[in-house]
Amino acid sequence: ELVQSGGGSVQAGGSLRLSCAASIPGFIDYNIGWFRQAPGKEREFVAAIDWNGHNDYYEASVKGRFFISRDNDKYVVYLQMNSVKPEDTAVYYCAGDLNWGRMVAGINECWGRGTQVTVSS
Repeated sequence: ELVQSGGGSVQAGGSLRLSCAASIPGFIDYNIGWFRQAPGKEREFVAAIDWNGHNDYYEASVKGRFFISRDNDKYVVYLQMNSVKPEDTAVYYCAGDLNWGRMVAGINECWGRGTQVTVSS
């Protein structure tokens, strides 16, 4: 199970940190990603981090503003969102899979329930 926290409302230009706490066995073996879905749009990939935290990957529109990290001792993955924009408004989901390609493609073994992020202009 992946339990999310940290969503909410923020003004454009501000910052927000999302957390994804895991209780899945073997969490340290899982690649973890963040996805988002805005109203009327399909779910899209945002950021990903591999199982040991050595590699990360970002969707172009968030690169340089969002940062993904993980603490395998605490079984938590974070998404630090800086310089947020109104177009970042969406429900954000964390997800995990043992296979990197599947995870980035959105085909994940486990998903969080989602947390709303609203950015006002």
